[in-house]
Amino acid sequence: MSFSDAVAGSLLPDVLGGDWTAETIGLPPDHEGPVVATLVRRTPLGPTSQGAVLLVHGFADYFFHTDHADWWTARGWDVYALDLRKYGRSLRPHQTATDITDLAEYDAELGLAWWRVTRRDGHRRVVVDAHSTGGLVAALWADRVRPPELAGLVLNSPWFELQGAPWLRTAAAAAALDQLGRRRPGLEIPREVNGFYGRSLHRDHEGEWTYDLAWKPLESYPARVGWLRAVRAGHRRLQAGLDVDVPTLVLSSGRSHRPTVLDEDVHTCDIVLDVEHIRRWAGAVGRHVTSIAVPGARHDVWLSRPEARARAHAVLGRWLATWLEGD
Repeated sequence: MSFSDAVAGSLLPDVLGGDWTAETIGLPPDHEGPVVATLVRRTPLGPTSQGAVLLVHGFADYFFHTDHADWWTARGWDVYALDLRKYGRSLRPHQTATDITDLAEYDAELGLAWWRVTRRDGHRRVVVDAHSTGGLVAALWADRVRPPELAGLVLNSPWFELQGAPWLRTAAAAAALDQLGRRRPGLEIPREVNGFYGRSLHRDHEGEWTYDLAWKPLESYPARVGWLRAVRAGHRRLQAGLDVDVPTLVLSSGRSHRPTVLDEDVHTCDIVLDVEHIRRWAGAVGRHVTSIAVPGARHDVWLSRPEARARAHAVLGRWLATWLEGD
């Protein structure tokens, strides 16, 4: 596939309706066949005064965060979002959802999306706002690629370390995962998913959000050995220290919780990741990191209840005013 083939695309109405469009980005095929990513954009009503923001989702996720997009738009930022390969709008019937064996493979769609935002659409300042696994991907990409238009990183509960029992983070466990991941990357990892997180979010259950449960299942997607091997390699690279040289805001919930029932804490804590890991490794991203805990926030801070969401947006607003919007 040539670069001209990859950048050629057409804007079509998006599933979000209204002023949202979606553009399919062709990527080189992998072992499962044809591969695409999808760049979603809100059609701007007029010139933007600040620049653009590119939103990147996490695991078992896709972009539907119009409330958060409204916040960016109101401050004068042009909003884009990227559904990575084998997620959401980009998932095709012949594909295994989330399947990847090296996080650097995402450089292809990030690069082609970046070309559209900066070269085609003319944005000279772009903030990447990325969640969970997407936060890890974005930090590694920013360190590796260093695009000149990157103005800042917003990392929303980034996945910087493996949660769970300490033995899972030992050198012996890493070596075993590396060997198994090479031999049997598609092997599913046994795990129990209670669905509490999804139920706390979706409007048909105990949440306030409407989204496609085929693209963001209540009980997540299966986790596979090759994917986890790629994530753990990314963790090691980050923990060795990156040198991202743009202002970075790392947001996390005030605390984590391991629920056995769908209690009130499910709505006000991170029940997916360990927030102490996020805060411990935030400084490994680069030289200009601000790390803030948001009381009452969920794992996806932008899907928190209104009070916590407002607190998080207030933090983001102050950070933008300090680092980016005053220059």
